[in-house]
Amino acid sequence: MNYNYHTHTARCRHASGTERGYIERALSAGITKIGFSEHIPLDFADGHDTAHRLPVAEETLYFNTLRALREEYRGRAEIFIGYEVEYYPLYFKEQLRHARELGAEYLILGQHYIRNEEYFEKSTYAPSDSEEDFITYTDTVIEAMETGLFTYVAHPDVFSFTGDSSLYIREMRRLCEAGKRLDIPFELNFLGIRQGRRYPNERFWQIAGEIGVPVTFGFDAHDEAAAGDVASLPRAMEIVEKYHLNYIGEPKLVLLQ
Repeated sequence: MNYNYHTHTARCRHASGTERGYIERALSAGITKIGFSEHIPLDFADGHDTAHRLPVAEETLYFNTLRALREEYRGRAEIFIGYEVEYYPLYFKEQLRHARELGAEYLILGQHYIRNEEYFEKSTYAPSDSEEDFITYTDTVIEAMETGLFTYVAHPDVFSFTGDSSLYIREMRRLCEAGKRLDIPFELNFLGIRQGRRYPNERFWQIAGEIGVPVTFGFDAHDEAAAGDVASLPRAMEIVEKYHLNYIGEPKLVLLQ
């Protein structure tokens, strides 16, 4: 494994370390294709700030810092600059326009909230038995994939659904079938492995293996050490082998035009 396109920085306000530190750690672990995918800024209509993404005021510094480092490390590393994005239909068109203006090169989809993040209790991390919310999550991710703008879906198994198991299977089959039809990779997330989170969710990956959706890996690095998290690779490969996943290796970047 010589790639990772899921990297955050201290600028998102829930990570640590410097961009240079991430690059150096990645290189020391043999990672030569490095994608920075900071949480995209968002100006909400009511003016609130969620404090878990890149502030609008730091966008230019984010891009300028990484562009300078890309030149400095040219020949040693390929550095790409993008965003991790929740797909909110109410805001996505404007976010996309702004990302293109700044020169963002790629997007990954990380659906941490639903319904345009109007209600903070609708976090996909929070255990929920709401069938309506779970179906909305599936519908939203599929709609996002159908835009053709995302390189891959980060932690597609993030929704902590505690309700009816037959509904879980139905909706996650629907999600995986869409990913296969659209040929969009799903990320097996190393942050979940190294922190012992409830994802990777093996119930999900069993379905993914049955459907044959393409699968890639992402470190989801929020500190310098995680930028070279090859220690999680054996566990990831165990899951690949156990569920006969369609692991494609490095994903093909969908470049923003």
